[in-house]
Amino acid sequence: MISKQPFLDNAFKWIYKKSVSSVKAQTKDYEQPKVFRNKDTGKEIQADFSFITQRGSKSYSDIALKSDYPQELVTRWKLLSFMASINQGKLHLLAPNGHKMFTQKLVDKYKIKALIHSI
Repeated sequence: MISKQPFLDNAFKWIYKKSVSSVKAQTKDYEQPKVFRNKDTGKEIQADFSFITQRGSKSYSDIALKSDYPQELVTRWKLLSFMASINQGKLHLLAPNGHKMFTQKLVDKYKIKALIHSI
């Protein structure tokens, strides 16, 4: 599995270009985004970032990297997309160079409501 660490700086730059009032991130200097748990399996899903825009909508963002287990990504992104839509927000997938086509194919194939951005 590829580490998301090298892409965090670019992800933060992208987020802070938006008009946000609050950011949560899976890093030591930020409050952690909400963790969603499946009651049956105990499996946890947590976005890489969550942020609230100036208009008050809550969006989620994930660094989208190629994976040998794409079904896990599909499950993760569908949940995050659904949770964002409840809060009038969006799911933003931040795809580093070389990962955008993989991300686009999954989003299209599984009809995931997400915006894909290059970072």
